[in-house]
Amino acid sequence: MQKRTIYPVVPFDSLGGADLVLDATYKGGAQKNLGADPLAKLLPVGNQGGFRFAGPPRLGACSYVVLFSSGVDPDWPDTIDLQTGRVCYYGDNKEPGCRLHETKRGGNEFLRQMFEALHANAAARQLVPPVFVFQKGPMGRDIVFRGMAAPGAEALMPMDDLVAVWKTKRGSRFQNYRATLTLLDCETVPRRWMSTLRPGASLGEGCPDAWRLWVERGVYHALESEPTISYRPKKQQLPRTESDRRLIQATHAYFRSRPHRFEECAAKLWQMAAPPGTTYDLTRPTRDGGRDAIGTFPIGPLSDPIRIDFALEAKCYALDNAVGVADVARLISRIRHRQFGVFVTTSFVGEQAYEEIRQDGHPVVIISSGDIAEILRNRQLGSLETAEAWLRQQFSIEGA
Repeated sequence: MQKRTIYPVVPFDSLGGADLVLDATYKGGAQKNLGADPLAKLLPVGNQGGFRFAGPPRLGACSYVVLFSSGVDPDWPDTIDLQTGRVCYYGDNKEPGCRLHETKRGGNEFLRQMFEALHANAAARQLVPPVFVFQKGPMGRDIVFRGMAAPGAEALMPMDDLVAVWKTKRGSRFQNYRATLTLLDCETVPRRWMSTLRPGASLGEGCPDAWRLWVERGVYHALESEPTISYRPKKQQLPRTESDRRLIQATHAYFRSRPHRFEECAAKLWQMAAPPGTTYDLTRPTRDGGRDAIGTFPIGPLSDPIRIDFALEAKCYALDNAVGVADVARLISRIRHRQFGVFVTTSFVGEQAYEEIRQDGHPVVIISSGDIAEILRNRQLGSLETAEAWLRQQFSIEGA
């Protein structure tokens, strides 16, 4: 019986006439130079940079845009949430020396123009080109198509979808954009439509319905996908990249001789991931009653939130040491009425323990090693140097 292929794989020699199919892999060439880049052969957008334009990088001058992410830059952690369809993408001012809108390739200035049009009117949205999002594939120069995107996201305020963030590198401060886009519900972007795309004219024959809906009415028909299982397997809980893995290994090593000090770090990490106004108090190490910290979590408008109590448990384990049923049962048994639990670990929660939490409906948030790495990256602590400095400043273990 022939093995069934779940996602299409398009050979390098066939890229020139290929459609863009969701989650398909487009093979790189065999050359040892940029001639092996599949994007340049698939779409005429050149072979360099995260931003690539079909035309000049100005609104109303380019036909479409390609966003390519390697997914391995710890300082600028692009993310694609396959459940919600949201894309977090960082601009092209990634080194000090340029002002926000004066980058060599013009990516940040284009982001400014595109999001300005988003918040104007339907006529301005006509000028916004479709954005094709690609990620680095699992082998060589292969790339994976993640979908067609529009700038912004449903329910996001205009001040939140394109944000200028400050960064410090080699003693110099500079700004870059963090942009939020939405993948639209379109399984195949047909080549016949892409061949008709012109600056400011994207609604021609073969235009996908989701793109037309966004241009004409500003409505996002997002590409959302519910997980087939209610818990995350080991692979999804662990760090995605080698740099993230080193980040977690350094965190574990720092607290290994004083694991109870990780409890404060775990509570701080949860506070960093939670909404503003989340508070916590550490419990006494010898009498924590199954809870390393307790606190409150705000829900509702900032001017009048209600607060829900939570209990937090932390385990400073090595990456290959799974959290078991007994570990989480201790926290579950201490969750009181109208409380929820938070379990933070530098490893992962084993399948049986995770499955029981979800199937039994226990209100427990799991923060695993991969989540910790993401929290640190989102707070500009994604490099080993900055993370270790943060640990030393915040959580002294001398004499603890």
